[in-house]
Amino acid sequence: MANTLIPLLVLLSLAWLWLDSARAREFANLLAQRYCDNRGMQFLDQTVALCRVGLRWTHQGLRIRRMFRFDFSLEGDGRHTGYVLMLGNALEAIDDGLPRASDRDETPPAEPPRDPKVIPFRRRDR
Repeated sequence: MANTLIPLLVLLSLAWLWLDSARAREFANLLAQRYCDNRGMQFLDQTVALCRVGLRWTHQGLRIRRMFRFDFSLEGDGRHTGYVLMLGNALEAIDDGLPRASDRDETPPAEPPRDPKVIPFRRRDR
């Protein structure tokens, strides 16, 4: 009896883990889509990708912690990466990796000494 019960429990545990991961991925996909829509960004590839899995103790017990990566674009130019961090099936954090207005230094960078033989490169976004 025990010989048939252990493989059955392992199989059921794997099925539960797979279903729980699929549910978390669907929710992370929805969260990333809404995050991009609210900030006027284009959600690229219309999906998230699992990039890290771990376990974490909380006051509710042991939870699975998953990090999903998503790509987005600002004004259709370039490709940036953001992250959705899920604890169980709840959102823990979401970040686009872009500097916040309060984090940016408004002073221009110091210019290096100019060499008369070098034409300076001027960026178009300034």
